[in-house]
Amino acid sequence: MLRVGLTGGIGAGKSTVANRLAEHGAVLVDSDRIAREVVEPGTEGLARLVEAFGDEILAADGSLDRPALAAKAFADDESRRRLNAIVHPLVGARTGELMAAAAPDAVVVHDIPLLVENGLAAAYHLVVVVDAPVEVRVRRLVTARGMAEDDARARIRAQAGDEQRRAVADVWLDNGGAEDAVLAEVDALWADRLVPFEANVRLRRPRPPMSPRIADYDPTWPEQAERVLARVRATAGELARRADHIGSTAVPGLPAKDVLDLQLTVSTLDDADTLGELLSDAGFPRLEGEWCDDAQDGTGTWPKRLHVGADPKRPVNLHVRSLETPAWRLALLFRDYLRAHPDERDDYRDVKLRLAEAHAEDGNVAAYADEKQEFVNGVFARAEKWAAATGWTP
Repeated sequence: MLRVGLTGGIGAGKSTVANRLAEHGAVLVDSDRIAREVVEPGTEGLARLVEAFGDEILAADGSLDRPALAAKAFADDESRRRLNAIVHPLVGARTGELMAAAAPDAVVVHDIPLLVENGLAAAYHLVVVVDAPVEVRVRRLVTARGMAEDDARARIRAQAGDEQRRAVADVWLDNGGAEDAVLAEVDALWADRLVPFEANVRLRRPRPPMSPRIADYDPTWPEQAERVLARVRATAGELARRADHIGSTAVPGLPAKDVLDLQLTVSTLDDADTLGELLSDAGFPRLEGEWCDDAQDGTGTWPKRLHVGADPKRPVNLHVRSLETPAWRLALLFRDYLRAHPDERDDYRDVKLRLAEAHAEDGNVAAYADEKQEFVNGVFARAEKWAAATGWTP
């Protein structure tokens, strides 16, 4: 299944997006609804809350008196930790049950207000953030929920800010205007991204080949890479020795194909194979065949594993290299050498542009990559001398 994390600040109109995705067929898992469900009368959750905070947190009908609970649970840090220790595991377990019950081809949308605050972005194939200007959010909270304006502003300030949300957002939806506008964006998101993304993951379907097209340097490439790397690290766990943004998109000012090259370094190729299905499930299908790098010591080739991103709107190459060969180190040296030598970077730019034009009708990048390898090998040799002279280490 495809796991989508949906979040946004209070008053941003997240439910509008969630409901539209559900209309399209998404399985909606609502954290707020689950949090209420696990403390309903007769539940283990409510019984444990009463045990921890006393009968005073119950209303006359036996249901949870939320203001009364808040008065006790948020009185001090220890009380808040006690509350979280009771409620969070129950919410997590119920969330897991609902996700496990979804069909293998489902798009599961997890509506979770505190996704950013709790550092959960890496658990999803895609994170969608719904936003609206602060004044719009305040007006909605005052008119639709009856909040006092000061309370509304305080609630907004207490949550993650725009910068924190943008850092994890694969998709940013502005819901500050007419509802029809954001609904149109959601419709396009469903049809153009979520549906094919799910199929690509389930079918282990790589992106189709295409001719090399060089784009101007995008200053958001490093931020995009870090979001994807967070998922790679979370998936690889303790088998990851490191995970890095490499290649042309990692060199500021260098035009490149709009494909993020990432490197996961593991101890052995057996570890790489152990991670094969896990990475594929996480949105990085493994490409069939034998993949390798040209050995720079004249010994032939250095084997690796290659995965690609299944997200149709964010092409990724994930090179899984082991410590058994120097290839992982060389990829980092190449990147850092170009970063430190703008003249070499610009020479590489010229080579890429010339070869991309020459192979614009190929339908794939094989010949383009082969022809630029001679230049790349020359950079490797110069970079090694620079590393020795400067004491560079990865």
